This record gives sequence, structure tokens and C-alpha cells, in this order.
Amino acid sequence: MSAHELSPATISPLLITQNAARERQGTLLVVLGGLILATMGVFVIQAAEDPITTVAFRCAFGCLSLLVWGALTRRLPELRLRGADLLGAVATGFLMTLSWALHFAAIPKTSIGVSTVVFHIQPFWTMALGAWLLRENVSSAQIVAALLAFAGLVLTTGLFDGMTGAATLNSSYVTGLLLSLAGSFVYAGVPLLAKILKSVSSFALSWWQCLVGSAFTLWWPAVYGWPDGWHSITWLVGLGAIHTGLAYAVMYAGFARLSTGRIAVLQFVYPMTAFIIDWQVYDHRLSPIQILGLVLMGVAIWSVKGAKPMPSAEAADRI
Repeated sequence: MSAHELSPATISPLLITQNAARERQGTLLVVLGGLILATMGVFVIQAAEDPITTVAFRCAFGCLSLLVWGALTRRLPELRLRGADLLGAVATGFLMTLSWALHFAAIPKTSIGVSTVVFHIQPFWTMALGAWLLRENVSSAQIVAALLAFAGLVLTTGLFDGMTGAATLNSSYVTGLLLSLAGSFVYAGVPLLAKILKSVSSFALSWWQCLVGSAFTLWWPAVYGWPDGWHSITWLVGLGAIHTGLAYAVMYAGFARLSTGRIAVLQFVYPMTAFIIDWQVYDHRLSPIQILGLVLMGVAIWSVKGAKPMPSAEAADRI
């Protein structure tokens, strides 16, 4: 039977099979990206630089590593964007850089744990905006999984067993909470734009994001001082090449294959794994409540594997 003789009854199962395979690939890519990003804290601590300098070098080395990889794989023509594609790619870079700045500004006003919890409200913004702007269906199972993952994240911070020393609600603390909340909302636009920019490869999107981030932040070390010594520079190179270039190229390829509901839950792979790595590398032992939080996040992330494939998913491969 030729392709034009296929009946609707034959095409429908084929489409469902293709969409299921596409979502499995997307899930694996987003999980892999989250696992890579989870090791970022080790590189940041070892580099021992201020947050803005770290962001600046992360973007700069990410941009350079992607450029080298693009040249070796002959993909540099993909970087030539025009019109709406160029504006969208630049917008993702601006949103990402702004969200990092807001998050880093919030940490000294609250705490690392509290700021991380508030910042990771972002998947809920992504889910809500996807349903509103992209008219995507969000199942009750996806909502429950996202809420379960967030509950697990709250428990892992130690807020309920006195491990973070939460501050009183003074004006500075409230400002920090608002900064983290704003950062989470700004970041929510990144996966949405990645889904909309269907003609832009994940490689091109990641490179433009790094380029824009470098333009916005490199003035800081130029004014306040460059990293001192090869030790710091080596860790910063790894931060850019691995945790920006590689991780974001992988995650954006995954975003393009998944619904926003599934993306929202899978993004908890990053904080969940980061807690485990912090425990193993720096011996920051977890309390029973924190371990319970990790289990809840793990259950939530595992549950999305059984989600029903989206019938409208596209078959094009953007890696």
C-alpha cells in the first residue's frame, strides 16, 4: 500500500507511535540535561568567583564551546537567523540572563534554600502559560505530579526541620522573595520560546543565548576584576562548556518534543539531583525529612513516563 493510499485508521496508530517515540526521546533529553546541570554547583564552588563574574564566564565559554562544536560538525550556517527567529533567540538569552541576575540578588536577602524553593515555582508558570498562550491541555495527572514534585522540593530544603534558619519577615526578606518569584516567572518564558521557535535548532538557540548573556554581563569583571589564577579559570571553562553549551543544547532539544505539563515536572530532576550531589561531594548530610522530599520528587518525575502522548506533537528532529 502506497503512502497516499493509507487510510485514517492506519495513519492514526502510526502517528501515535511516532508521537510516543518523540516524547520518550524528549523525556530522556530533558532528564540528561537536568543531570548535567545538577553538577554545576561543584564547578561554581571550586571556581570561587562572585555570582555575576561566574555567569559572565559561563556564558562566554559556553558561546565559544558551541562555536567550536558547530565548526567541527559544520553546523555554523544554523546560526544565521533572521526576523522573528533572531528576535526569539535573543529574547531567550535576555530572559535567561535576567532570571539568573534576579535569583543571585535574592540569595543574600533570604537564603540559598528559600530562594531555590521560590525560584523553582517556575515549572508552574511554564505549565500555566503553556495552557493559556499555546492552548495546550494540562492533565490532572500532570498537575498532581508537579504539585508532588514541588512538595518534595520544599521538604529537601530543610525548612521543616530547622536546617535553613528561615529569617523573619522583614522588608529585606520580602524583597528577596519577590526577586526570586520574579526570576522564576522570567525563566518560565524560556521553554515556551524554545517550543515556539520550531525552525531554530537547539544548537543555534543555545549559542545565541550565550552570546546575549555575555553581552549583558562581561562588563562586570571588566570593571571589578578578572578571575585570578588558572584554577578558577579551568572550572569556569568547564562551567561554560559543559553546563551551558552541552546541557542547554540537550534540554532545548528535549523541550521541543514535550508538552509544557511534562516539561514542568521533569525540570525537578535538576534540584533533586543537586541535593544528592551536594550530599555525596560535600558531605552535606540529609535529614529523614529531606530524604522523604527526594523520594517524593522521584515519584513525581517517574510518574510522567506514563503520560499520554500529545496527538499534535511534530515529528521533525531538531537535534
